[in-house]
Amino acid sequence: MGSIAGSPLQPLASRIGFMTELLYQTDSYLQSFDATITAIDTVQRAVTLDRSAFYPGGGGQPNDAGALGDDAMAYPVTKVMKAGDAVWHIVGNDAPLPMIGARVRGQIDWTRRYQLMRTHTMMHLLCGVIFRDFGAQVTGGNMDPLKGRMDFEFETLHKDFVQDVERAVNAEVAAARAIRVTILPRAEAFQIPDLIRTKINLLPEGITHVRVVEIVGLDMQADGGTHVANSSEVGTIRVTDYKSKGKINKRMYVELDS
Repeated sequence: MGSIAGSPLQPLASRIGFMTELLYQTDSYLQSFDATITAIDTVQRAVTLDRSAFYPGGGGQPNDAGALGDDAMAYPVTKVMKAGDAVWHIVGNDAPLPMIGARVRGQIDWTRRYQLMRTHTMMHLLCGVIFRDFGAQVTGGNMDPLKGRMDFEFETLHKDFVQDVERAVNAEVAAARAIRVTILPRAEAFQIPDLIRTKINLLPEGITHVRVVEIVGLDMQADGGTHVANSSEVGTIRVTDYKSKGKINKRMYVELDS
C-alpha cells in the first residue's frame, strides 16, 4: 500500500508506481464493483483503487462519473484520469476521505456510461463505413453523450454524399452486427491490416498489449474505450451538420436519440 500524499496526480503516479486493474476493458456493462483504496492525494481529493470500472477518458471519449462509497459515506466521483498505470478518482463533498486499505464500492453513472457506449460505437460505425466505401482515414474526433464529431481526409463534402453516408451507417445499425473486444500482444495486433485508422498512431511504443474492438464484418480498430455489444443498440444515427476544416479535412457532426 502507499502513503497519503499531496503532490499533483501525474508525479504521484510516476513516483509510487501503483497499478489499477481496468475492469471496463473486458466488461463495459459492469455498473458496480468492489475495490481497495491503494493511495490518496489529499490536495486533489483523489484516490486510486486496485481495480476500477470507471473509464478515465481518452481517445475522444469523456471520463465516467458516479460514486464511491463505504458503510459511512458516499463520495460523488466528479473526474477520473489515468496517470501512469493508476486510475485516479477525484471525489466531491468535504467529508474526510476513507483510509488507504479501506474497501469501497464503486457505482457507475449508468445512464451517462451507456449513452457514451452507444455514441462511441456510433463513431466506429461511421469510421468503418467511410473507410470501407471511400478509403478515407480519420484525422480527428470527439464525443459527448449522444453526439460527436469526426474529421476525415476528404477534399470535398456535399449534402447528397452526407445523406448517402447516413443511410449506409444506419444500415449497419440495422444489420445488428456483433461487437467483440480482444486484448492481443502488440506484435500480433499489428499484423492486422488497417488496425490504425487515424492519421497519427496514438499507441505509445511502451504498450505491450493492444485492445482491439471489432464490429464483426465491418470494422476493426485499436481502441481503449467502452462500447455496446451489438450495433442494434446504437439506435438511429443522424448526420446533423458538416463543414470544411481545411483543404483535405472535412468534419461530420452526428447525433443519437436519448
